[in-house]
Amino acid sequence: MAIRQLSETLINQIAAGEVIERPASAAKELIENALDAGATRIEIATAGGGKALLRVSDNGSGMDAADLELAVRRHCTSKISTTLDDIRTLGFRGEALPSIGSVARLSISSRRRDGVDGHEIAMAGGKLLHLRPSASNPGTIVEVRDLFFATPARLKFLKTEKAEAAAITETVKRMAIAFPGVRFVLSGSDRSTLELPATGDDHLARIAQVLGREFRENAIEINAEREEISLTGFAGVPTFNRGNSAHQYAFVNGRPVQDKLIFSAIRGAYAETIPSGRYAVAVLSIELDPALVDVNVHPAKSDVRFRDPQLVRGLIVGAIREALARDGSRAATTGADGMLRSFRPAFQPQAPQPKQPWSAERSPSRPYEFPANGSFRERPQPSFDGLVMPTARAETSASSWSPPAAEAETPARYPLGAARAQIHENYIVAQTDDGLVIVDQHAAHERLVFEALRKALHSKRLASQVLLIPEIVDLPEEDCDRLMQFAAELGELGLAIERFGPGAIAVRETPALLGEVDASGLVRQLADEVAEWDTASGLSAKLEYVAATMACHGSVRSGRRMRPEEMNALLRQMEVTPGSGQCNHGRPTYIELKLSDIERLFGRS
Repeated sequence: MAIRQLSETLINQIAAGEVIERPASAAKELIENALDAGATRIEIATAGGGKALLRVSDNGSGMDAADLELAVRRHCTSKISTTLDDIRTLGFRGEALPSIGSVARLSISSRRRDGVDGHEIAMAGGKLLHLRPSASNPGTIVEVRDLFFATPARLKFLKTEKAEAAAITETVKRMAIAFPGVRFVLSGSDRSTLELPATGDDHLARIAQVLGREFRENAIEINAEREEISLTGFAGVPTFNRGNSAHQYAFVNGRPVQDKLIFSAIRGAYAETIPSGRYAVAVLSIELDPALVDVNVHPAKSDVRFRDPQLVRGLIVGAIREALARDGSRAATTGADGMLRSFRPAFQPQAPQPKQPWSAERSPSRPYEFPANGSFRERPQPSFDGLVMPTARAETSASSWSPPAAEAETPARYPLGAARAQIHENYIVAQTDDGLVIVDQHAAHERLVFEALRKALHSKRLASQVLLIPEIVDLPEEDCDRLMQFAAELGELGLAIERFGPGAIAVRETPALLGEVDASGLVRQLADEVAEWDTASGLSAKLEYVAATMACHGSVRSGRRMRPEEMNALLRQMEVTPGSGQCNHGRPTYIELKLSDIERLFGRS
């Protein structure tokens, strides 16, 4: 079969299959062009989920007739010249407009800021229709109609109009978070209008516009730097989580990305603080030298490749954990909101109760029955052996500290207040300076025990059990090479391995904490992890999981009655323990109610 040159239209349609997958892809490319042009106001209008109409208007630098003619040609761009090592713009491939013009009806009207006349160019199915003068305001208006009319097969793969409209909304939100100084307006016949005013340098205000006011109240600021790579943004407290990862936003040099390395690092940073199946809410922005990241991995530019991925992962995990240790112990405000809502149940009329004949047992005026022994004293509480809780005061050691009387504790002295009562043998009620705190004693002590075990895990070499007969694990030679680079690190965790020929690893010791373990399966899993992430943290995660289980079984049980001094000791220890706002399973350990909220319940404010 003879080889022949493809037509320009077919080449553009092939490129469109990679760049323009759905209306949201076209919206992303057009918004990126507007931002690269310096726009401070971008308006997006849609109809039919973006399939019938997608219009993007901006007040950017605009184009003249010569620019318009080149803009619809492949690989014509104003953003790069000779190299891909210093890309500082969102677009650079010069494929978006010709790709859209090859599969849809495209029209572009534009006028330079310093120009007098505007011009318009139109294409349909890859064919140029006209280039003519046009009355235009400074800036550019790109209008896309009948997307994929030239490639009907692509239409079959699109979702419903509602789903496509939602995808465009998500795209606009991501771009808006990355550029808080730009005003975005999204409207159309198929949606309610979304308007995001510019917030200037207040990045958190823009994030709150997108993610809601609750995120602002539950966000922790992230600001870290390592080897000329800076990480900024905000992460939610662990108890403020969602059922999917749609509320995790990542940006690299201002570019919204869907990078599995970044999202894996977020998941690792919140390990043991968020329940399984739940996801943290986070907005992270990474800034680094463009030469250290490859954004040309895919035509859609949503994937990136870092020159040193392990450095980036370590920066994200370390920064988030440091922020959680600093400010992550507070409970999410959603817990208090939920409690307040439960105090306001919807009115439900009750069916009238049939009248019962009078009896002395049911009479509300029956006389009080005095105890037979004449004593009103409460039953003595059971002893609370095994609980050692040091005070929050650093100058007093745990061994010499004697619990103060309940009356000596004053709410103003401590963030979690002073214990006032224990209800249902499980919940501690404490009074703070401006409200009250309700603590789940089992969940709180579970976190304290786990943090103590975790500290012990990382403070010394873990105990190991020597295998009577070393287990030989056959692996590809390259996996053995990679795994042996982490032999010393694994040895500190109790897993002693050594090379056994070119394609095998000998396991001589396993962590005693794991008990009877499948050494072969563990080594293979670690080898896969090293190959994918260049890290062997899986063993550490397994050990922490065991520690979490031990903490759950070794902590204060529900139903245990506690003395006032024990409750206060628990509160003081929570105040100095990182992550005490949630247990090992991610459930909140306490809920705080402000006095103003309580007063509103009683109509006092």
